[in-house]
Amino acid sequence: MLRPTRRIASGAPRAAIATTLAFLTLISGVRAGMAETFAYVGNADSNDISVFKMAESGEMTPVQTAAFPGVEKPGSSTPLAITPDHRVLIAGVRSQPFQAVSFAIDPKTGQLSHVGNGPLADSMANIAFDRGGKFLFSASYGGNKVALNPLLANGVAGEPKQVIPTGLNAHAFLPSPDNRFVFATNLGSDQVLAFAFDATTGTLTPSDPPAHKVPEKSGPRHFVFHPNGKFIYLVHELNGDVAAFAYEAKSGAWDEIQRTTALPEGFNGKPWAADIHITPDGRFLYASERTTNTLTAYKVDATSGKLTTIGSVPTEKQPRGFHIDPSGRYLAAVGELSDSMTIYAIDQSSGALGKLKSYATGKKPNWVEFLNLP
Repeated sequence: MLRPTRRIASGAPRAAIATTLAFLTLISGVRAGMAETFAYVGNADSNDISVFKMAESGEMTPVQTAAFPGVEKPGSSTPLAITPDHRVLIAGVRSQPFQAVSFAIDPKTGQLSHVGNGPLADSMANIAFDRGGKFLFSASYGGNKVALNPLLANGVAGEPKQVIPTGLNAHAFLPSPDNRFVFATNLGSDQVLAFAFDATTGTLTPSDPPAHKVPEKSGPRHFVFHPNGKFIYLVHELNGDVAAFAYEAKSGAWDEIQRTTALPEGFNGKPWAADIHITPDGRFLYASERTTNTLTAYKVDATSGKLTTIGSVPTEKQPRGFHIDPSGRYLAAVGELSDSMTIYAIDQSSGALGKLKSYATGKKPNWVEFLNLP
């Protein structure tokens, strides 16, 4: 590696010092901000995706509105998923005919180019890729089923390979960190189904036991794994609970260790919790609640997995979806009834959220995905 021999004298002008430091950083190949961060917002009523570029400061710049070719009727929501190799984004369309709309992601600009539309087995509330990016998992709330589609070489979803009946209102269908299991929440049946997954053949089989029960009328909805793979956090739509589970990777077993709430202090209405996400370093967890239009923050104990509530902040109207950027410094929340997105700074010491700025999106935004490129 080249190493500069020029020294910076203590009395050198500031401009000269700055120039030299920039040179040092550039030749070392460690220039800050080399990766560009993009946010993708799924808009159900306008059938499109709002693409934003995020600056180091958290400032968002709109760069594209990507429409869904061949889709005319709006659906109830627009779930999104990005392949692990960051090459393809798929949007689930919840109006007939039910389709998975595939876009190629430009590695330099982050913009989307339509590749094609593939079939979905039903109106899917949630879509996600397996860890290898070869299969698309989906869950149907109204159809009470989950499905698996292979991803074709061009990035388009192939015909469903498996369609599996579930309990009432399947809502999320996500793989374990090691890709050996896939779990499906059944909001109306108060259970989480467990499947063993063969990533080679793309085959799902019920685990033993096949389901984990949660309290009656709690409505398990979305869940996330802790980055260390030892814990799972599940938000319940109907009672606002947030439950923490110890996760046993070998068997795929869930063992509840704590139950707290996403409801702000003093709440006395009808709970309607929605989404849940954890920072990439696993230190802070957040959940959204739609009746109160709030985000609740928690500190996460990395050893025990237990949560300590930090507090709640007001957010967009009907915050069905939100996400955390890859650096763990910002959170973006969208409001289905406000047609906009608010960016918050995450305090790196406390986990508290500080509102930065709001941005217009398409109509009825409900899903956010972040991506670092290249």
